Amino acid sequence: MTHLPRGLRNNNPGNIRLSKDKWQGLRQEQTDGTFFQFIAPMWGYRALIRTLQNYHRLHGCRNIAEYINRWAPATENHTSGYISAVCREMQVPTTFEPDVNDQATMCAFASAISLVENGIPAVQQDVLDGWKAL
Repeated sequence: MTHLPRGLRNNNPGNIRLSKDKWQGLRQEQTDGTFFQFIAPMWGYRALIRTLQNYHRLHGCRNIAEYINRWAPATENHTSGYISAVCREMQVPTTFEPDVNDQATMCAFASAISLVENGIPAVQQDVLDGWKAL
């Protein structure tokens, strides 16, 4: 288990940073210091998908490049490479506008982010369970 990437050890495949947000499914004790820890992967995927939906609703993100520029800012990431990797995984152009209410699209988007963050393909049932928990 300790050989898993940090995001998967934390059941937080998107590596969502600690904040004042009170996510469903959080571990009672948060011991990481930087990233949220969830009790199961589905809760981490739920938070990832909900965050992307909020980027659309609250911040006006429309295409993959806009979402990833917000998700993985250049101050912390090689954002253009991140965008390319997500688009390659989803088999869409950077200008693709995901429907934030479409299960297949958002599960693919969350899976692609998880792959970039952790280097391991997502367990699709965990992603789907996260969607169902919305």
